[in-house]
Amino acid sequence: MDDEKAIRNFSLLLAAIAGFCDTLTFVTANEFSAHVTGNFIVFAYDVIKGADARSWMKLVTFPVFIAAVITGGWGIGKTSGKYAILLLEGIVLAITGLIALVLKLYHVSFVWLTYGITMPIVFAMGLQNAFGKLYSKETYGPTTMMTGNVTQAALDFWVMIKTKFSNGLITESLKHQSLTIGGFLSGCLLGAIAGKIIGLSSVLLPGIALIVYPKKIPHKYTG
Repeated sequence: MDDEKAIRNFSLLLAAIAGFCDTLTFVTANEFSAHVTGNFIVFAYDVIKGADARSWMKLVTFPVFIAAVITGGWGIGKTSGKYAILLLEGIVLAITGLIALVLKLYHVSFVWLTYGITMPIVFAMGLQNAFGKLYSKETYGPTTMMTGNVTQAALDFWVMIKTKFSNGLITESLKHQSLTIGGFLSGCLLGAIAGKIIGLSSVLLPGIALIVYPKKIPHKYTG
């Protein structure tokens, strides 16, 4: 697997997983997002509509997210494999999915338990954010938040228009941004469908993907 192919595949995979987890939690956990930004926005909306105890739970994602980023930074310093943090993310998602599946099979369901199950997903997204910051060259851009990617894609498109589509570097950059954005959007759609049909236990799927996929990369790209 060459460098370009590895970067392309990881960009697509991680963006899809982030979109999947964000949408899945929003659909299955009463508009509870797997990312801090979304929860802050929904919390502010809840405040003006009449926030209850469940609304305040959204703020718990902030310390959970911070703890995940710190854990990711600390963990990477303890291992030589750059993808170890993604393996940990996959394990967290897989275990969360299994717990959700068992609870579903035994028909155990109440609001606070659902929020408790989503916290590990927030933690997993924190790990992915840490990976993106520490190993920014492993992907085409941020895979968890699309605002920066969309902004860059818009700027690239404007430059392409000004240069009459003759700038090869800008064209390549736009392709990269489009792949990441498309991957995230695809993940969002899959997360919405999985949440509607399967439920929160479907987070097991991205967990398995992150556990299995890095093992397919040759050793020289994982050190």
